Amino acid sequence: MKLIDVCELIVDCPHSTAKDEGQGIPLVRTPNIGKGRLEFAGIHRVSETIYNLRIERATPKAGDLILAREAPVGNVALIMPGQKVCLGQRVVLIRPNQIKADSAYLTYYLLSKDVQHRLKSNANGAVVAHLNMDDIRNLEIELPDISVQKRIAGVLSCLDDKIALNNRINHNLEEQAQTLYKSWFIDFEPFKDGKFIDSELGMIPDGWQVKNLLEISQLFDSKRKPLSGKDRDQMAKLYPYYGATSIMDYVDSYIFDGTYLLMGEDGSVMTEDGYPYLQYVTGKFWPNNHAHVLQGNNGFSTEMLHCALLRKVIKSSVTGAVQAKISQANMRKILFPCPSSDVLRAFDSQLQTLYCQKRSIEAQNANLASLRDSMLPQLLSGQLIC
Repeated sequence: MKLIDVCELIVDCPHSTAKDEGQGIPLVRTPNIGKGRLEFAGIHRVSETIYNLRIERATPKAGDLILAREAPVGNVALIMPGQKVCLGQRVVLIRPNQIKADSAYLTYYLLSKDVQHRLKSNANGAVVAHLNMDDIRNLEIELPDISVQKRIAGVLSCLDDKIALNNRINHNLEEQAQTLYKSWFIDFEPFKDGKFIDSELGMIPDGWQVKNLLEISQLFDSKRKPLSGKDRDQMAKLYPYYGATSIMDYVDSYIFDGTYLLMGEDGSVMTEDGYPYLQYVTGKFWPNNHAHVLQGNNGFSTEMLHCALLRKVIKSSVTGAVQAKISQANMRKILFPCPSSDVLRAFDSQLQTLYCQKRSIEAQNANLASLRDSMLPQLLSGQLIC
């Protein structure tokens, strides 16, 4: 049978760009389509008026699937109960017929290795690979009885539910870290009763200094060594490869091992309000040639640096008439209030507790995702009986 045979509708997104309004209803673009669930971190939002324009073809609802037509081709996420969203560009809405296809099962089925291979093989485009609507509708599929689908989906969904819960816990930990940093380094709450002095950043506690980004961090850009396409293919998937704002599928040559921050060089890594998109990375990885690689230095831990950069408006430090960039010269214009080493240690001891919990949960999620991914083909093929 074909995919269209088990669906009530398969609808393309509006072919227009909706501006991020910062608040309102989530607009699902390809970066927000994870492997099974929607990812709301950094999601664009639109007003009710724009939402109504973008649902004229179909109103996304719980149980619908959203598939990425481009970048990355083939990712599929299930809309969960309580999630009100609309479609951005280059995505497709799939509504299964619940008598024929369980929504969760169909999501996992479309994410299986064989189907992903076929989707990517059908993708075409001279510059950016994309899926045609006819290829999506006419995708050949095989589904077991609906009762079997529901049992398999139930097993896999339990793992994804735990991953989603862990992600919410981590989001809360990140908010706690930001609140702590704001209290100490922006509102100066623990130091209100002391003397304050004027500085380039305004009034700061007496005894504090103002330092630039390169004075509180170590930059590792010289270790980024790009490989040829052939070498990349040979070394692909040995370790994660990170671009300026997302994990990617191939690798460059230098392996970083430890805890680092990645900050994109160009202006695309800025949010609308001037905050940079950052990645906090632990373990072994490769970065591409458009990401600054940083660690904390001179009393600042990498975790403190992460908090500081997340709070810092650096839009004015992005320059370039043709290609906007955050150069090393511009980095020296990004300033931070810096206390004594004793204050830094006291703050960092509290911060590390939050980041330690965050890393532990991320490791647990990696194990859960690995278990899910290993079970998926066995369940779909009948090798595992549930």
